[in-house]
Amino acid sequence: MQDNQLIALMKKGKPARHRISTGLYFRVVSPMSAFWTFRYTFQGKRKEHTIAKYGIPPFGIKMTEAQKKVINLKFEVEQGDDPQVEKRRPDRLEFDSVDQLAEDWLSIKKKRIKNPQIPERVYRKDIAPYIGNMAVCKVEPRDIAQIIRSINDDGRPSISNDALSYLNQLFNHAIKMGLVQYNPASAFDINDAGGEEKPRKRVLSINEITSLFQAIKSHNDIFVRENYLACCLLLLLGVRKGELIAAKWDEFDFDEKLWHIPENRTKNSIPISIPIPPAIWGIFSELKIRAADSEYVFPKRRSSKRFSHISPDTLNAALNKLLSQDDVEINHFTVHDLRRTFRTLLASCQVPPHVAERCLNHKLPRIEGTYDIHDYLEQRRDAYEMLCLKLKPLILEFTQT
Repeated sequence: MQDNQLIALMKKGKPARHRISTGLYFRVVSPMSAFWTFRYTFQGKRKEHTIAKYGIPPFGIKMTEAQKKVINLKFEVEQGDDPQVEKRRPDRLEFDSVDQLAEDWLSIKKKRIKNPQIPERVYRKDIAPYIGNMAVCKVEPRDIAQIIRSINDDGRPSISNDALSYLNQLFNHAIKMGLVQYNPASAFDINDAGGEEKPRKRVLSINEITSLFQAIKSHNDIFVRENYLACCLLLLLGVRKGELIAAKWDEFDFDEKLWHIPENRTKNSIPISIPIPPAIWGIFSELKIRAADSEYVFPKRRSSKRFSHISPDTLNAALNKLLSQDDVEINHFTVHDLRRTFRTLLASCQVPPHVAERCLNHKLPRIEGTYDIHDYLEQRRDAYEMLCLKLKPLILEFTQT
């Protein structure tokens, strides 16, 4: 059948299906409107798939192009694919590299988890340097092994475990996107990474706390004033590092001497008001001056697109550098160990366990928490003041400007 014959059929406008060749049909639906269709049998059922409108490109296709498309459609059917189903499927996203896949995966993580900066930091620092520029389908188990081995060699077993978890999530995402058929990280378990993590028990003694602040005073060239003030508050208030470094001034009630941490900034999504002891309010006064016009208590110190406040790594790096000095004789500890030390110090001040747990913003046992919604604000205020009294010599000596 020639084009002039097809046009004549279309002009008549009589709805009908005209066979052109095996599987290819010319279907007229109304005057000057017709479509190419493909008729086929799939799993014992006769089906019809619309190919395209008849016409001149780009508004339609001619017979020669329609015949080419039918050849491809016949091949799909022979391979066990139903053209109708394939047409309804969304286009597969194409990623040229693991970095591009990671951007898509991280964008999803940002909507689902509270601290998306954590997997993003691990990916960019510990994963991307090894496989970021590789094609997704080219990543092999040996590449995964190299990543976790490198992190282990740096003495960071917990980060190694995190990296392996994120790699599994990343390549499971690739499978969901139809980019690969298997996950190169799936063969590895926690024993291949950092091993089973044991709860830390490190607590600083009063003597170690004294030595710490003396070391800070002696090495103020590597442990700057803002870092010192942050550590002071972590030890005296027991908050999490992330809660402190991302604090904004509008969370503080200067009249009531309260710090209101909203639920979207606490680990357990429970808001809490922390009473600020008079003895350390001067620390916040100094920080306010140092922050200038920033909305953050600890604003960023250098140009950064990632954070408007200091980086989560800032205190860790400063503490590690301080503890590595030859004249600093303090056994290694982490920033988070200050929070555990805070809890231990409360116990030494005879603070009741349930009050101490609320100071940490921990949920109380289920039954007690269900029937006792009292937040122990005044009891917590007394607990903070007792702790300040215990550490008063440190505060008075080192918080003076």
